[in-house]
Amino acid sequence: MNLAAEVNENLAHYSNVLIYSAMAVYTLAFLAHIAEWVFGSRSAVGRTAAAITADAETAQRAEVTVRVGGQGGGTAVLDRPKIVTRSAAGSRDVPDGPGAAGGTEQGDVYGRIAVGLTVLAFLFHAVGVLFRALSVRRAPWGNMYEFSTTFAMVAVATYLVLLALKKNVRWIGLPLVTTVLLDLGLAVSVLYTASDQLVPALHSYWLWIHVSCAIVSGASLYIGAVATLLYLFRDRYEVQLENPEGKQFGRFAKSVLQRVPSAASLDKFAYRINATIFPLWTFTIIAGAIWAEAAWGRYWGWDPKEVWSFITWVAYACYLHARATAGWKGRKAAYLALIAFGCYLFNYYGVNIFITGKHSYAGV
Repeated sequence: MNLAAEVNENLAHYSNVLIYSAMAVYTLAFLAHIAEWVFGSRSAVGRTAAAITADAETAQRAEVTVRVGGQGGGTAVLDRPKIVTRSAAGSRDVPDGPGAAGGTEQGDVYGRIAVGLTVLAFLFHAVGVLFRALSVRRAPWGNMYEFSTTFAMVAVATYLVLLALKKNVRWIGLPLVTTVLLDLGLAVSVLYTASDQLVPALHSYWLWIHVSCAIVSGASLYIGAVATLLYLFRDRYEVQLENPEGKQFGRFAKSVLQRVPSAASLDKFAYRINATIFPLWTFTIIAGAIWAEAAWGRYWGWDPKEVWSFITWVAYACYLHARATAGWKGRKAAYLALIAFGCYLFNYYGVNIFITGKHSYAGV
């Protein structure tokens, strides 16, 4: 074995060690986020709504004595104040879940610990991906293992960037770390591929452009999908708060939903993420077509990967159009967003594993 090969093998080994180390620290961050959700207080909206709901069980209407013009008092019956859980039209909501507003000191400490551990895990994770790139001397996303590890790294980076920009998004930390652990676990146990060089078709600068855009797009769309899913649950919870006679969530579900942002905040957050990333996903498809012409002599050949990339684009285009249409705002548009992200996931996992095409050359 020559010196260069030995160095590459050592770098690949250190990359694996760092990825496993990152998983261990992500696990500690997961436990800290759990502690934040357990010990942290509910959101401001959740606490207010819960207090009004609890008070309504003992007193539905209040009687007060009103004196008019200094004359004799009379008794008037005042209706209970309406439970307000949704924002006014045109307002700019700030997420009000854990780490944003109404958090207890103890919960906030656990939240800060969770963020600190996430930063440490991200550093291990990023260096692991870098070592993988150095070991193969190319972009570290030539197969599903490399794509998965880089995808998870970019998702965490997006979350940390939003925190650095003073966005109140710590509420997404728990679902993010949970799915990152699942993604990395799947990568190291099922999708792992030893360091190797790529087929000639992939030796192009378009590998850096096209696939990096796909990773950034997917990681950001994932965060939007999480916010959309939470929106659907939170919206249902707020509807039930306004109609206490109907079927209610269980105690555990209520406890969780009281700790996430209001439905309006989640809806706006998801929309802004998806609308911002949609042009990048469009460019990803265009860049892929240009690369296909250079590699295979045609811009478009209805390869399964190309087809599902286009289906994903159409699904997100429908979501954005629906979101701007009065009759489709809210839950209907949210369902479209989740379907669109489901298309993205199938494009990655389903097409790569179960369908054979020109994009199958990299293997698992």
